[in-house]
Amino acid sequence: MSVRVAYLLPYKTALVGELEAEAVPVACLGYQNALDPRWLTALRRSMIQEPVDIIHAHNPVMAVGARIVAHSLPRRLRPRVVVTDHNVWYGYKRVSRWADGLTSPLDDARLTVSEAVRASLPAPIQRRSRVVVQGIEVEQVRAQRAERAAVRAELGLGAGELVVGTIGNLRVQKAYPDLLAAAREVVDRLPDIRFVAVGQGPLEAEIRAIHDRLKLGDRFLLVGYRADAVRVMAACDVFVLASHYEGLGVAIMEALALGLPVVATAVGGVPEVVEHGREGLLVPPGRPRELAAALVTLLTDDERRQRMAEVAAQRGALLSIDTAIRRTEAMYHELAPAAPGR
Repeated sequence: MSVRVAYLLPYKTALVGELEAEAVPVACLGYQNALDPRWLTALRRSMIQEPVDIIHAHNPVMAVGARIVAHSLPRRLRPRVVVTDHNVWYGYKRVSRWADGLTSPLDDARLTVSEAVRASLPAPIQRRSRVVVQGIEVEQVRAQRAERAAVRAELGLGAGELVVGTIGNLRVQKAYPDLLAAAREVVDRLPDIRFVAVGQGPLEAEIRAIHDRLKLGDRFLLVGYRADAVRVMAACDVFVLASHYEGLGVAIMEALALGLPVVATAVGGVPEVVEHGREGLLVPPGRPRELAAALVTLLTDDERRQRMAEVAAQRGALLSIDTAIRRTEAMYHELAPAAPGR
């Protein structure tokens, strides 16, 4: 099986080097805006010049485009269309939901990253979907635990300080204002606690302004984009997620594999991997005081925190990407024999 990758936006290059290192051909479709229809022409040209058996899309906009392009091709060149939903249906913009629903009958297979994502889909799409939890490279993640002391030194974190970490783009979904408000309450009660957040995004100026207004200073480090985000989390003692909605984020799976107890909002697929009272504590979304209280509970109870850390590591070990790879490859082989002409 050979694979090649296309991506739309020129600045979305985070995975390019890693893919090329594995000898996977990567091409940028070269347009600044997903609504610029010229990327459809570029994708179509690519699929004519180098026909494929299956096109697998991972974003509603890309999925709509992939369907249109695939079904515009002559039958002898037409690939099967596979789409993966990474977020709950109501997390997408209304126009994206409309276009996705309108074109979804053109799919040959539809995957979701969690049961919660599947359950959020309209009934006709839901019936055609199957869950494949995407998983993580468990051993690679666990290896980052050896970096704990080095990362703490880099970030100015004391060896004995308790550190709460998070990974998330600076977008509305991730509810950073709630997280910052909760952090303020935690620090007021436990002045020695530190927070570290890895991520970038369109709300950075707003979030930094809230950070300044709350006078969090170096109690809450906003470190921006880090290619070594997992390495940074290995320096932490608790993982926190304040999201308004989620599919099943990779970051929470990585946190579990690192053996970090989790304090998170009970949204989307989160309760599928974190059971309240076992791997961590879950609270309703949009309630920063309850998020703060849950954090204080873990941060002030060393025995409970250690017990949850051990259970989290056991749960993380079950989230290997190998399972997702096997299931996805099996699906490809189901579809490929029926692909016309090649």
